[in-house]
Amino acid sequence: MKYQQENLLTLLALLFTLVMVFSAQASAAVNKKVVMIVSGYGQEQGQKTPGYEFDEFAKAYDVFKANGITVDIASPSGGKVEADEYDPAKPYNAKVLADKAIMAKLANTLKTAQLDPKAYDGVFIVGGKGAMFDLPKDKALQGLIADIYQQQGTVAAVCHGPAALIDVKLNDGSYLVANKKVNGFTNKEEKLFGKKWLSKFEFMLEDKLAERGGKFQSSEIMLSHVAVDGRLITGQNPTSTVAVATALVKGLGLTPVAKPQDIEDKTLAQVAKFLAADKEEGKAVIKELADNQENYRIALVGMYGFYYLKTAETDQHFENALGLMTVAQKAINNPMLDMQIAKTQHKLGREKAAKTTLNQLLATKPDYKPAVDMLKTL
Repeated sequence: MKYQQENLLTLLALLFTLVMVFSAQASAAVNKKVVMIVSGYGQEQGQKTPGYEFDEFAKAYDVFKANGITVDIASPSGGKVEADEYDPAKPYNAKVLADKAIMAKLANTLKTAQLDPKAYDGVFIVGGKGAMFDLPKDKALQGLIADIYQQQGTVAAVCHGPAALIDVKLNDGSYLVANKKVNGFTNKEEKLFGKKWLSKFEFMLEDKLAERGGKFQSSEIMLSHVAVDGRLITGQNPTSTVAVATALVKGLGLTPVAKPQDIEDKTLAQVAKFLAADKEEGKAVIKELADNQENYRIALVGMYGFYYLKTAETDQHFENALGLMTVAQKAINNPMLDMQIAKTQHKLGREKAAKTTLNQLLATKPDYKPAVDMLKTL
């Protein structure tokens, strides 16, 4: 009997310990607090001046909410902020737009100068072209970021969000990004996708981060890339948003809740897999995309190939672009894409394939002059 009582007491003690551990973890999750920083530069959804990216805000906030993290939202001047144009029907955007509590905070953001860094375990800086204009000049934001970092908090930024970091200095006078792995929207991405505002930028983000001593790293255009250096987390572009937010959750000592990828991120993950693959693996990726088009945004694959072609330098680059454009050719059904496919085939010495592509185009558009003219040269 005494032996049974001892076993029972041991078991109860073990159960009590487990309950305390789980309670502590739950309490830690509930008590974690992050401030999301958005640009207040935007006017009329980016038509007059660019603002913040709502897609990035929505994706990151969804990660934080799923992990029980309390979120505040701040901007340099506080109050109402304008996002660049976005699609409210996208599932991740619609989900956040229906969240009255967070939308109320977004409609009346806190002013960065009024924030107490001790109230936060981390900061997440949302991107968007507007971040290039007002965030780097916000001295209060610079102090907030430095203080959160130096009190052992985690600093994360995505896309153009790292622009807020360029003049952040620590107590020893060094730049926060100095000698740390870092990334953000690349020069190549800027020249391809940021032409509207590029001439108005005071600096190129990639160049400035490197100038400040950051060890800049990146992946191919618009593919997810996250640089983690201790408590500094930076992401290259909108596709990196979920991964950056998830890395911040880990940085707060939490185990992130598993979430399915949205269809766009899932599609670009396949593109990344294709570009990193050898010839046979690449064929398998293309087959997966072709055979399961309902699971992917197949037009996005073709458009990615179209823009990737603009950066192509080697035959392998041209092969990659051709593979991505071709798998989405029927889905897009656009003569401009068909012409780029034909030109790429010609570039690679595949005259017969180029003629076939042009003749197929002319079968539906017999007077399409670019195709007629190119066919004469082959």
